[in-house]
Amino acid sequence: MGELNKLGLAEARDALRAGDVTSVELTDACLGAIDEAGALNAFVHNTPDIARHQAAAADTRIKAGDAPAMCGLPIGIKDLFCTKGVPSQAGSRILEGFLPEYESTVSGNLLDAGAVMLGKLNMDEFAMGSSNETSVYGNAINPWRRGNDEAALTPGGSSGGSASAVAADLCLAATGTDTGGSIRQPAAFTGITGIKPTYGRCSRWGIVAFASSLDQAGPMTKSVRDAAIMLEAMCSHDPKDSTSADLPVPNFEAMLTGDIKGKKIGIPAEYRMDGMPDEIETLWTQGREMLADAGAELVDISLPHTKYALPAYYVIAPAEASSNLARYDGVRYGHRAKLDQGDGITEMYEKTRAEGFGAEVQRRVMIGTYVLSAGFYDAYYNRARKVRTLIKKDFEDVFAQGIDAILTPATPSAAFGLGEAWDDPVQMYLNDVFTVTVNMAGLPGIAVPAGTDANGLPLGLQLIGRPWEEGDLLNTAYALEARAGFVAKPQKWW
Repeated sequence: MGELNKLGLAEARDALRAGDVTSVELTDACLGAIDEAGALNAFVHNTPDIARHQAAAADTRIKAGDAPAMCGLPIGIKDLFCTKGVPSQAGSRILEGFLPEYESTVSGNLLDAGAVMLGKLNMDEFAMGSSNETSVYGNAINPWRRGNDEAALTPGGSSGGSASAVAADLCLAATGTDTGGSIRQPAAFTGITGIKPTYGRCSRWGIVAFASSLDQAGPMTKSVRDAAIMLEAMCSHDPKDSTSADLPVPNFEAMLTGDIKGKKIGIPAEYRMDGMPDEIETLWTQGREMLADAGAELVDISLPHTKYALPAYYVIAPAEASSNLARYDGVRYGHRAKLDQGDGITEMYEKTRAEGFGAEVQRRVMIGTYVLSAGFYDAYYNRARKVRTLIKKDFEDVFAQGIDAILTPATPSAAFGLGEAWDDPVQMYLNDVFTVTVNMAGLPGIAVPAGTDANGLPLGLQLIGRPWEEGDLLNTAYALEARAGFVAKPQKWW
């Protein structure tokens, strides 16, 4: 069957059911690809023994005829998910040596469904970053290159290791998390599919928290069909997470008909911004034409509070981070600084956090502590919460008008070089603004690869859906994917 690690979830599942391949063979192919891909720095904690044991168990389960769709499929797990007995560091030094005694609900759901865990994936420290340059493990590298240029490119962040691993065929799929775009932006940068479901669709229990009201787990896969298969396995109601929705999880794959005739697709005026590169504008136009060709009706819409989303996000997310990260004090687990004679508990906290947290995390914690402090709480945090409510209402008003999904660019550019200083504030602003609003409103959003730039790098489009209607959103993405016909892969250099 050729190189087994290059299969997608759906193809591999069908091959397993047909008896054409075993999970052990699939797993060995992926483990071999991982061993050869050290230059990408995507996998940071390898678990080959666990993987082979799980694969053998999956083969037995498949032969017995009692196997869910994910059974026997080798995947990678982002380092933000706690995995029992396997290092779970969230890309930070402060969690060095932490071996959880429990499994996160999402990774547990996948393992219960028979998925095979190949190892843990690189990420920005505590999921804070858009380029995977804040990780204690070093940078994850994008498998794509600009033509013949050998400059290392970012795979995006914070789920950069997940994106790099899936794009380079080191695993069939991977888990990611999305607080302000951390699934969709890396997916767009690496030419893969990534969906952030509605807030509450996947349990957050056992996932190291960044900003609790924004974080949401989702799959990063090689196709929309694969995303549907994996998302169904990840979702569940979880009494251990008070924000988990007690709703039935549909068969998302069964909803992929590709028929979107009569669907109303909104095109938000506010996403047409000064400084947007021509390539992105052209891609967006092509996306509109593709959906119209599929029978959808395009409607111009307005989301007037979009321009306030980014500043509000950068108040709310650091505020929640400063609260969540207060637990890392060197007392019970993770890194503890060496103390001098006479040091008390305050010195232990200070030295441990100074050594354990990277510069970006420290910066966000300080911003968050500042906006929550007496005298500034109302001026910053409360005001940002009010803006968030207005952003959410913008989307509610649009959906009340019968809009089924909203089409926007996923990112304002293709992947940029690691270490490249971005001096243009408009570019930095645009880099987040397409994705942040979706988290602020708690909506589902998906990035689909739709074209390439002048250097041959992938570009993605984003679809935003109605709350809890991931199936409908995936079907619209399926229709877009079919017409975009994106099949490009990075040339192997690693």
